[in-house]
Amino acid sequence: MESQAVGAIPDEVISKPAEGPASIRLPATAYVEPVLSADEGLTPSGTGHLNWAELKQKVRDCSACTLRAGCKQTVFGVGDENAEWLFVGEGPGADEDAQGEPFVGQAGKLLDNMLASIRLKRGSNVYIANIVKCRPPGNRTPEPDEIATCLPYLQRQIALIKPKLIVALGKTAATSLLGRDASLGSLRGAIHDYHGTPLIVTYHPAYLLRSPAEKAKAWQDLCFARQRMAT
Repeated sequence: MESQAVGAIPDEVISKPAEGPASIRLPATAYVEPVLSADEGLTPSGTGHLNWAELKQKVRDCSACTLRAGCKQTVFGVGDENAEWLFVGEGPGADEDAQGEPFVGQAGKLLDNMLASIRLKRGSNVYIANIVKCRPPGNRTPEPDEIATCLPYLQRQIALIKPKLIVALGKTAATSLLGRDASLGSLRGAIHDYHGTPLIVTYHPAYLLRSPAEKAKAWQDLCFARQRMAT
């Protein structure tokens, strides 16, 4: 979720050049077994057959949960529809609700800088989406029933994109995709499995704005992700 807070962004996230794959120092890792089988949950009812145009229309017209009544518009996602990298956040904030694009506020600026630090760019081999497509009131965390209602849209996006790596930004994104509750600290530094696609967990940019001391750990996660893609 976007934060309205504005804070200084230290050099280790916004300007440190990405190291070459051979020199990246990784945090301790452990492989986590898949929560679901490779074919389970990828074709939710009403979305499994949809192409991009049909899916966008279905999301635009969706009123399946109460969130739609409280927001200006749905926020579908943005980027390269054949991207190797997929970044998933929690949900739209006020700026995203106004503009119809994920991560356009202060947290979005930080995400763009995080991408640049590992030689990535929004829209170029990168797709950005959220767990829910509508802004929850007051930027609160989405409720479990809201996530359950909206998640099939993201699942279909993932099936269409076929990314090589998913980066979950924050606990809500990570636990929603993995289908189990766990602390963000316990999920970091491991390669998880989302239906056959590697998934790595890091902090949400809005959290980093509130807790800048954690940006060094986010840099570790980004290097870990870059190394995973290189190998």
